[in-house]
This record gives sequence, C-alpha cells and structure tokens, in this order.
Amino acid sequence: MENVIVIFILVAIVAGIIWYIVRSKKRGEKCVGCPYAKQCGSKCDGGCTGKIKNT
Repeated sequence: MENVIVIFILVAIVAGIIWYIVRSKKRGEKCVGCPYAKQCGSKCDGGCTGKIKNT
C-alpha cells in the first residue's frame, strides 16, 4: 500500500512540473527557470547575457 502512495505522489509532482512548463511556454517565456524570461531578446544562456531591456 505504501508503494502505491509513493507512486501517486511522484506522479502528481511530475504532472505539476509538466503543467508549469507548458503554462510558462504558452505565456511566451523563452527559458522557464530564468527570472528575466519574458525580457530576454533571444534564448537564455545563463542569465540572458546582458540582452535584457531596460524599463
């Protein structure tokens, strides 16, 4: 019974991660983990490499 509960929790965590990534991509974020994802001019490669628009 414990195995079923652990598997259910793992599936729920993975489903939540996938849902978050899909939502982020639909909002137009280039890199999901980057705090400046919406402001990057192109692909993020370790902190947007100075391509952030000043507002």
